[in-house]
Order: sequence, then C-alpha cells, then structure tokens
Amino acid sequence: MGKLFDEIDDTLAGWIEAQPLWFVATAPLAEDGHVNVSPRGHDTLSVLGPRRVAWVDYTGSGVETIAHLRENGRICLMFVSYDGRPRIVRLHGTGSVLLPGETGFDEVVARHPDNPSTRAVIAVDVTRISDSCGWGVPVMDVREERDLIRLHAEKKGPAGMEEYRRRKNALSIDGLPGL
Repeated sequence: MGKLFDEIDDTLAGWIEAQPLWFVATAPLAEDGHVNVSPRGHDTLSVLGPRRVAWVDYTGSGVETIAHLRENGRICLMFVSYDGRPRIVRLHGTGSVLLPGETGFDEVVARHPDNPSTRAVIAVDVTRISDSCGWGVPVMDVREERDLIRLHAEKKGPAGMEEYRRRKNALSIDGLPGL
C-alpha cells in the first residue's frame, strides 16, 4: 500500500500541475451503469488549496463525468509520472459542476489559456490523497499537445458548439442528465 497524505502541499501541487496527462474516473449509482475513465490534458488543472482541485472541462462527445457528479459526486483523479521517478497519485473526493456564471467558474477559467471548447469547471473537494510506486508505468516522452479540440470549437463557432452540446451532452450513456 502506498503513502497517504493529509493535504496537497506545494511540492505535491507542483508535481500534479506538471503532469501532461491525467485521468478522471466516475460511476453512476446503478449497478448496471457504466464506469467512466477519461484522459485529460492541456493546461486545465489547478490546485486551489490543500484539499481542493479544479479543472476547465472542455466539450467532448460525452458527458459522463458531469452526469455522474450531478447524480452522486463520487470522483477519483489519477496522476502518473511518465518520466523521472515513477509515481502514481490518486485524489478521491466529491466533485461538483460549475457552469458559466456560477461562483468559482471564472476564478478557475482565468488561471488557464482561453479555449472556445470550455463548457464547465469541475471542482473536487479531496477526501483522500494517496500515492503508489508506479513501477509498472513505462517511461515516455510527450511530443506535443493536440490542438484538435480548439480547432473543432473554432470551426463550429459559439452557436455550433451550443448545438453540439445540446445533441451530444444532454444525457450520459446511461441516460443520466448532463448539460
């Protein structure tokens, strides 16, 4: 078993924010519901305090994270070192969805580059912080960020993105309400 932390200190916060790829996992309450794991990247994540993180959530083809959080709030973020010392850090907690105009949304969005694909901010109150060895994770190099999500949103424009979200982000794959 790995180490448990009381809080996200400055050193851990710096390491977390430096990871180019991380994962978010959520699940519905229904026994036959689908567990969802999504990769995240870009400059979107902020450590807001010793037990609070948030990220700018871009429009995607699904809305599982948002739907699951609205139903039950359970969430786990996993950060993995692909270079240097092997390490895996997991943040378990309760997540909430902040939409444009809601308290906290602008604070998080202002910390990151503007992106026309922004649909929400996901904030997490962290209840458990742990790390483990990561010895089985390969050493890899990051070549570059993909800019497809920005290009897609710019091509569609604001009205096109609203329509896309209405069609693709209204319900989760299990039929839970999304946006």
